[in-house]
Amino acid sequence: MTLYIKNMVCGRCKMVVKSELDKLGLQTISVELGEIELQDAITDNQKEVLLKNLQDLGFDFIDDKKSKTIEKIKNLIVDLVHHKNNELKINLSDYLVKNINQDYSTLSNLFSEIENNTIEKYFISQKIERVKELLNYNELSLSEIADMLNYSNVAHLSNQFKKITGFTPTYFKQLKDKKRIEIENL
Repeated sequence: MTLYIKNMVCGRCKMVVKSELDKLGLQTISVELGEIELQDAITDNQKEVLLKNLQDLGFDFIDDKKSKTIEKIKNLIVDLVHHKNNELKINLSDYLVKNINQDYSTLSNLFSEIENNTIEKYFISQKIERVKELLNYNELSLSEIADMLNYSNVAHLSNQFKKITGFTPTYFKQLKDKKRIEIENL
């Protein structure tokens, strides 16, 4: 049995959801971003308890096809930006089409309709949050970050960063109170 979960955006989310499943004695085949596959069907009572526990933690079930597709797009983008730097060099539309097996214009129209945002803007906001994270770590130069996130050059990264945040990357780095946005709230 497969269940689709909203707001699963990172490895910790997977661990938390897996923990909740274990508490209920539910055997899993896999726990992926936005999707869990259970070994057996669950009762309505188990599903109700699981839903309540997950909602208390900021998660929710996804039941309709459109929402599942939107969540899959978001999870693929989050995973790409935050965990698969090597693959950032591929075209985003090709990446989504390959992983979702739907035409990009269909995905794009659906995303814009439901989210009131474009896939491209969502992708850029994820990249900017990743830049903020990397700037906070203070381990990489801006040039290394630009290269890592597949920006054509530092100027392109800086311009996009300023357009989204209102700050230059250098000024952001100097701020004492660095405001980052939680991934699921982008």
